[in-house]
Amino acid sequence: MTRLHSTFDPSGAEARANAQAMCEQLEEIGQQVALALAGGGPQYVDRHHARGKLTARERIQLLLDRDSPFLELASLAGYGSPYTVGGSVVAGVGVVEGVECLLVANDPTVRGGSSNPATVKKTLRMHEIALQNRLPLISLVESGGADLPSQKDIFIPGGATFRNLTRLSAAGIPTIALVFGNSTAGGAYLPGLSDHVVMIEERSKVFLAGPPLVKAATGEESDDESLGGASMHARISGLADYYALDEQDAIRIGRRIVARLNWRKASGPVTDAPKPPRFAAEDLLGIVPADLKNPFDPREVIARIVDDSDFDEFKPLYGSSLVTGWAQLHGFPVGILANARGVLFSAESQKAAQFIQLANRSNTALIFLHNTTGYMVGKEYEQGGIIKHGSMMINAVSNSTVPHISVLLGNSYGAGHYGMCGRAYEPRFLFSWPSARSSVMGAQQLADVTYSVSKASALAQGKPFDEDTAQAVRRAIQAQISAEAMPMVLSGLLYDDGIIDPRDTRDVLGIALSAIHTAPVEGTSSFGVFRM
Repeated sequence: MTRLHSTFDPSGAEARANAQAMCEQLEEIGQQVALALAGGGPQYVDRHHARGKLTARERIQLLLDRDSPFLELASLAGYGSPYTVGGSVVAGVGVVEGVECLLVANDPTVRGGSSNPATVKKTLRMHEIALQNRLPLISLVESGGADLPSQKDIFIPGGATFRNLTRLSAAGIPTIALVFGNSTAGGAYLPGLSDHVVMIEERSKVFLAGPPLVKAATGEESDDESLGGASMHARISGLADYYALDEQDAIRIGRRIVARLNWRKASGPVTDAPKPPRFAAEDLLGIVPADLKNPFDPREVIARIVDDSDFDEFKPLYGSSLVTGWAQLHGFPVGILANARGVLFSAESQKAAQFIQLANRSNTALIFLHNTTGYMVGKEYEQGGIIKHGSMMINAVSNSTVPHISVLLGNSYGAGHYGMCGRAYEPRFLFSWPSARSSVMGAQQLADVTYSVSKASALAQGKPFDEDTAQAVRRAIQAQISAEAMPMVLSGLLYDDGIIDPRDTRDVLGIALSAIHTAPVEGTSSFGVFRM
């Protein structure tokens, strides 16, 4: 039998302390998520409802199949910026008429749904997910266009949202726009570039310039309806493909459009009745130490997320700082790479490269579970070829064509972050636990390096060295890097697709894997030159 055994005691003092620390971090993150859920706040939500309109999340809920899960993505976009947390859009993966779709909904309670830099960055990331995984894209539109005070930060990158819609369509991936309100100026091109467009009677307003601007530019007198109302676009311009009577009718029509797409997944799970893990998901709260300097066994995590806790470990006696092996998760075959003791040595790097090649030969998606401080340094390791072996692993990750999903459990530092398929290596999805930390190196190590370099520089130049000032700088740098490595900061920058509760890891990965298999899962035998 290949079922994993567990030595983890969730009732032990260390596990309980770890779980408490994790719950405290979840509570802090939950406060920010609540801000995103609140949109523009009660005043603007009430005003929106008073106009007979649904909120973005209410629209999504009605659009999705009954009891369909919705994997919300990038809910903390814009955290740490001057803009409302969430990026003024609600986005994620859900099932509509049995079809997994990528949904992007403007939140009109946040500055009228106007786009700020976080909106653009989040929307572009959603388009990337839709294109990579061949997910039909449904845009729930109600936006006043660009947030003009921030136009210099959104005008140039925002143009890619238009480009992406055409590329999705060219790739045969359906794009659907349900227009619930204003879609003006540059925003008018969103329905203009979509395959299917639904507009609502006396609600939808789609024009390049509204009546005041038309008056100022041409002297022409006009009104909203004749200039860009649903009736005009359905009867005269032809921009509207479907004419809805109200929001509920628009959602009904949107569901019928999806039902008529004749859309099929490329592949599905190998079993429709996967067995759950043999250990409780609740245990996942206490596995990662509150102090990430302490190691933990990733097999304890794997045992609580894969089907039946069944895991065939690959090269278990070689390169033991990296656990690799095969499993199924919600019925989908996966290969897993998980850091066991933080540091990656030559053996681990070579083992990873071979394992990634094998996954490509068998067309198997890969899951990377991060807890690494990077590749090992020192004379012995440099002479042993750590650079060429680390490069071999990075080469394999870079050129692998099977889908990758990354989950940052603990540390994810330096080139180890790259070798374990960090954001720059285009994993199909990347999620973080609240315990995750990611930066060039650990905060203490970076501060120590800065201190040592400044001291050596002063001594080399024969200048006096101010120990007190240097120590103050050292402490400030450590505090800065510690803050910047936190998951909420990284999530706010869209460096992950969301911070997840450890207990939800199996289901989040299951939804992601299902979405991934909408597109063909195809490996490659073509890699760059491996330095041997």
